[in-house]
Amino acid sequence: MKQESLNIVNEQKSSTDPVECLGQTFENEEARRAHFTELLREKLKDPEFRNIEGFPIGTDEAILELSDPPYYTACPNPWLNDFVEYWESLKENTDEDYHREPFAADVSEGKNDPIYNAHSYHTKVPHKAIMRYILHYTNPGDIVFDGFCGTGMTGVAAQLCGNKKVVESLGYIVNGNGIIYEKEIAENGVENLKQFSRLGKRKAILNDLSPIATFISKNYNTVTNVEKFETEANCVLNEIENELGWMYQTLHSDGRVGKINCVIWSDVFSCPDCSGEVVYWTEAVDQELGKVSEQFNCPSCNSKIKKRSASKVTINFFDNVLNKVVKDTKQVPVLISYTIDNQRFTKKPDNQDLELIKKIDDLKVADNSPCERMMHASENTEKWGDRWRSGTASFTHVHHLYTKRNLKILSTINERVKNSNIKFILTAIANRSSKMNRIHLKNFFYGGGGWNAGYLKGAIYLPSIPIETSIFEQWKDRLKTITRALQSVNIDSNNVIATSSTININIQENSLDYIFIDPPFGANLNYSELSFSWESWLRIWTAQLSEIVESKYQNKTIDDYRDLMIKALERCYKALKHGKWITIEFSNTSASVWNNIQIALVKAGFIIANVSALSKKQGSFNAVTNPTSVKQDLVISAYKPSTQLKTILTRKNSKTCVWDFLNHHLNILQVVKFEGNTLLKIAERDPRILYDRMVSYFIQNNLEISIDSKSFQKELSIRYSERDGMIFLPNQLSEYDKHRIQSNVIKQLSIFVDDEASAIEWLRQELLVKPKTYSEIHPLFLNELSGWKKNELQLELMTLLEQNFIKYDGNGNVPNQIHSYLSTNFKDMRSLSKDEPALVAKAKDRWYVPDPSKAGDIEKLRLRALLREFDAYKEEKKKIKQPRAEALRAGFNSCWENQDLQTILDISAKIPPAVLQEDEKLLMFYDNALTLTSNDDDDWD
Repeated sequence: MKQESLNIVNEQKSSTDPVECLGQTFENEEARRAHFTELLREKLKDPEFRNIEGFPIGTDEAILELSDPPYYTACPNPWLNDFVEYWESLKENTDEDYHREPFAADVSEGKNDPIYNAHSYHTKVPHKAIMRYILHYTNPGDIVFDGFCGTGMTGVAAQLCGNKKVVESLGYIVNGNGIIYEKEIAENGVENLKQFSRLGKRKAILNDLSPIATFISKNYNTVTNVEKFETEANCVLNEIENELGWMYQTLHSDGRVGKINCVIWSDVFSCPDCSGEVVYWTEAVDQELGKVSEQFNCPSCNSKIKKRSASKVTINFFDNVLNKVVKDTKQVPVLISYTIDNQRFTKKPDNQDLELIKKIDDLKVADNSPCERMMHASENTEKWGDRWRSGTASFTHVHHLYTKRNLKILSTINERVKNSNIKFILTAIANRSSKMNRIHLKNFFYGGGGWNAGYLKGAIYLPSIPIETSIFEQWKDRLKTITRALQSVNIDSNNVIATSSTININIQENSLDYIFIDPPFGANLNYSELSFSWESWLRIWTAQLSEIVESKYQNKTIDDYRDLMIKALERCYKALKHGKWITIEFSNTSASVWNNIQIALVKAGFIIANVSALSKKQGSFNAVTNPTSVKQDLVISAYKPSTQLKTILTRKNSKTCVWDFLNHHLNILQVVKFEGNTLLKIAERDPRILYDRMVSYFIQNNLEISIDSKSFQKELSIRYSERDGMIFLPNQLSEYDKHRIQSNVIKQLSIFVDDEASAIEWLRQELLVKPKTYSEIHPLFLNELSGWKKNELQLELMTLLEQNFIKYDGNGNVPNQIHSYLSTNFKDMRSLSKDEPALVAKAKDRWYVPDPSKAGDIEKLRLRALLREFDAYKEEKKKIKQPRAEALRAGFNSCWENQDLQTILDISAKIPPAVLQEDEKLLMFYDNALTLTSNDDDDWD
């Protein structure tokens, strides 16, 4: 095919309409692009610019070819603050006093949407879920930031907040003036409408360390002429198919030429008994049932074989890409699916098919074919060898992931097509075009479509039965999906995209209106490894040293992960306006990662106000197969304190600071939360959690904590109003009581017992509802203990009861709590005085929650016992295998009050790391002690 025949693809049609960009007017889009491309070219010559942390790995030309400045740059974007200033100038003047409660509703949105499915990625949050958060926290024209943007769904959501039809699809009502209402149930059960938001696009700044992520984001978030895109994509298909379509030809039994849809390949194993070759497909696949047998026969010696006990056969072949002999796993084609006159057939490969494959294998591929050694472009090249975090490699270079046929066609497309919109289709099919692509056996044999099971997300995994699907068939299918997606998005103004580290993102302070992020979570996924083959098609790779992960291959521990996340969130904190919100979507089964995220948020300066669930309605591979995996993602809502609060807390004394903070925090928290018609308890209004939030904030801001937990709770009852175990400001109480009338049931929070603190809370919840005897509590308690942390000392039930609750021994009047329960639930106990013998007998030996007047004395006794245990830990010379976390918390708190930071560090070194990492309070004290002692060392130096 001639190069000039693709001019329609490589050149954008000139527009006669002038365009404006950042206050400048250009003759057309080409002029705009040319102007800013030259500015970016000059910027790339600056060594200081290229030395920015997180700068991707790639040549200037590769970066310029991919970029569309100033809207999208495949490197740090120098125009971010220009856009911020320009967008601020466009905002309507409003007298609105900004106030938002945390968006505490549990969100459920599906993934079956053209936008979501147009291009795969390691993780995604559905854009409709993000829309709910953006609509709640922002106004039209506000600036939204996503520093870990992935495929750019936050940008799509920001745009679609101006689409009336899409907003209404979320269940909201939009009137003619663009006011958005949500439905709520009134006191009389009638459905009312409550103003929720306003219709209108929001502006989005999207950033990610990964070039493939920002490339995908660009194609979702910039203006696209869909009709022109479809025409150009079909042009590519037709011209490449005319030139290379012979590669997918096969002969039918009557001599007619068929068009190959796919070829199934199979690993070849060596029999453990006779060393004979066993074609896995032939021996293990039951075509009648459409499944793989766990055990199969060797055709040579008839012995029974299991896959895990047999080794794969390897072969040496000459790699004409690397120009050397290399070793690879032996795979053979076993079945071809092809079409003639719209009728599907299958056949075993014949000699002509095998000759065709050999002919293709001898061809040279395009010069820009991705042939890098896996992870070679990373800064840690020497550490990788032939294994890496995302899987065990049975190959060494990127091109080994593909059959030569698919590699040749993809490389030809990549060489000749420069339009990034069209290259978007190439990256969308790249992984499914590789040997990672698996077959769906039942669909293949019994119809129903969807022969491709796809590739395994979250790992570089080569199945034993890969399916090689025609590039042309995939191109047609993906073109339809992307076209539908672009039509549904209908972007009519560009969001702004940068490729860099959020730690160093160049956004001026106090300029963002809202932040939504879905950051990497510990060791869940190593994005740079999973993206390496993808990014090899773009010729730009992730700067791995800046990646926020926990990975032994990168020498990054959970502490390194926390430190990097703190830096990123500190940058977010500075860029966010005071009083505005950040939402973090969280998906990880590890308590240590959960705690590290919360610590990072608090250390950055944010105050956590709510944790809710986000259901994506479709489990990941782990969530489906592993019962311990998180089935729903969690969403943390936190805010940047107002300037007024920070000013008050720096001026006043420590005692009044506590209540100034609490007034501010309670005023922000949600007042009511419903699940259907059932009123839910709001965890953040629990006195113990309020105390924890205050302590965390005061520690981070070097404020004196002048009150202990029990004194705090006692003072709460004097200063504030309490309902259903929650604390309210006086002006909030009437609103809560109004809604309380509608619901006869207050749904309590479910408690998972995994340590002493959660066990105490579970007992408190049980005994508040019904004071019980030991024999009544014991079987219930045993049912809750299966998840107790293995590194923490497990206390006996009697110890927990004696140290935290009171047992009525039959002496004196029956306590109020027990009397209330018995007189309400037993007819014969009604109207009896508290000293009535029958009532006393019924009440005897029941455990109950102490009232505040006695709770303080119990707490003092318990605290003394805990500190005695902590003193024993200080004297211990060896490692402490199973410490008591409550003793550690009490001891760390005492050390903090006395500024004995070294003891915190010394004890932390003696206990199992999991005890520290899985306890938010312990981790907070440790991390702050470590930070302050490090600062002291720096000052001393």
